[in-house]
Amino acid sequence: MIIDAHQHFWIFDPVRDAWITEDMSAIRRNFLPADLAPVLQANGVDGCVAVQADQSEAETDFLLQLAAENSFVKGVVGWTDLRSARLDERLDHYAQFPLLKGFRHIVQGEPDPAFLLREDFCKGVKALARHDFTYDILIYPYQLPAAVQFVEKFPYQRLVIDHLAKPYIKKGEVKGWEENMRAIGKHEHVYCKLSGMVTEADIRNWKQADFTPYLEVALEAFGPDRLMFGSDWPVCLVAADYPQMKKIVTDFIGTLTPAEQARIMGGNAAAFYKLS
Repeated sequence: MIIDAHQHFWIFDPVRDAWITEDMSAIRRNFLPADLAPVLQANGVDGCVAVQADQSEAETDFLLQLAAENSFVKGVVGWTDLRSARLDERLDHYAQFPLLKGFRHIVQGEPDPAFLLREDFCKGVKALARHDFTYDILIYPYQLPAAVQFVEKFPYQRLVIDHLAKPYIKKGEVKGWEENMRAIGKHEHVYCKLSGMVTEADIRNWKQADFTPYLEVALEAFGPDRLMFGSDWPVCLVAADYPQMKKIVTDFIGTLTPAEQARIMGGNAAAFYKLS
């Protein structure tokens, strides 16, 4: 089974979705399951994980409703305020929804490079284990040093790095990012998504070779048992269509064994998020 471990849905709101700027005109519109279903079918993808793009519980509820109505949406990564004094109550509430697999905070948008290490935030992440929720780590490379310490704090929490921590592919910078990713990869409870790469490259002039150094590091650091294919649809449409995004990954892993390829293209996501 092929699973897209990372995609989004939204009803476009220019105020709420201000991060979708004018130069991202390709995605300044609604994207719903009816838009994605034929794309997945055409690309031989059996299901997907819908990930939050807005930091509100309304977003979590919206994604859960879409997942309940569309069987190909196998799981949801939502948002709740992990720093809230009412967090236990909110987690108890969301635990009643089997399709809710975990949570994410848009840490890349936080000005504090050590946000992941804040005491109130870490207390919230620690609470996720009680309900077996996962946590998606969305950061930029300059936040990786904090992420190294963060993953060490939670050895029994299922964690995944989104978008390879958004390396500076357009600039061709590898060294600092690589050092931290290898440090994180030593922790076997941490996975990594092969997603989001095209929007970190030259969006109009990227080529497959631009991604190879980063994909090689990810494969060496995490191995084929802890990598997941993700499209980042529809955000990827700013730089690549769905077949191109999928091909970047499948071309790179083409020399691996069929079993290893199958894990990266779906098996690992199914295991990490406990999809059914």
